[in-house]
Amino acid sequence: MDRIDRKLLNLMQRDASRTNVDMADEVGLSPSSCLRRIRRLRKEGIIDRIVAILNSARSGRVIKALVTVELKLHGEQHMRRFLDLAIAEKAVSHAYAVTGETDVVLMLRLRDMEEYDALCDRLFRDQTNIARFFTMMVIRTAKEETAIPL
Repeated sequence: MDRIDRKLLNLMQRDASRTNVDMADEVGLSPSSCLRRIRRLRKEGIIDRIVAILNSARSGRVIKALVTVELKLHGEQHMRRFLDLAIAEKAVSHAYAVTGETDVVLMLRLRDMEEYDALCDRLFRDQTNIARFFTMMVIRTAKEETAIPL
């Protein structure tokens, strides 16, 4: 990956809806060369996917919460079982298996507290392998970035 690739990737991370012609002009390439580079970056897996980032308030998901989960039983099969349940939940936007005292960290995007309560019933209260979970409701977002520094 060279300087032009990094510049293209930074442009796309800020706004992937820009036209190929616009990005080519910005990085000093012909549109065909720019398109070839972008296709190569996708083929190599550097560009994983191109998505739209929604406004959470306008899309009806106004509550953000972080949940740490400690499992009673450890091991790959127990971790996989819980992660599969979490991944299936629409309100779970991020699910991470982590090191330390906590086993899993979840990020939730919720419509309301009723949705949170129902999710807790499904993921935590009905599961015998949950030792404990802690929920932190986000009251203010200081930074929420999707771009990866290059």
